[in-house]
Amino acid sequence: MPTTKQLLGSSGETLICKRCSCPKCKRSRTFKRLPTNFKCADVICDFCGFLAQVKTLNRRNVECVPQRVTGAAWEPQASRMASGIYFPVYFVLVNGSRRAVYYLSADHQNPAMFKPRQPLSSQARRAGWQGFEYDLSLVIDAGLVRLAE
Repeated sequence: MPTTKQLLGSSGETLICKRCSCPKCKRSRTFKRLPTNFKCADVICDFCGFLAQVKTLNRRNVECVPQRVTGAAWEPQASRMASGIYFPVYFVLVNGSRRAVYYLSADHQNPAMFKPRQPLSSQARRAGWQGFEYDLSLVIDAGLVRLAE
């Protein structure tokens, strides 16, 4: 049974697949959801292979992008960054039936915006696992684009 957060994430991915055109090939309705736990990406364009991450958040005000957003696993993200690989990110902000979609291209990302979190304690179910946060304060004025409601 999926958790509330997993359902929220799935709804954001579904919204991107239904409403957003691929930035690379410009075709609409070509995004497909990737399997759960696929590293660093959530959707793929089944025409051109474009990959993107989707982060969905409940927000009181969908017009206001948060300064920090919880990411996923730090290790695969750090490995990709060391190789100069960044995936574009869609941020889906939700408040009931109100939604806003923001897009951050890979070109506007840099290592400084990825902040590693503390590893989970030895008592945690996934002891030692480490996540990261996106520091969006570095890109709100320079690279974050609002796409849709």
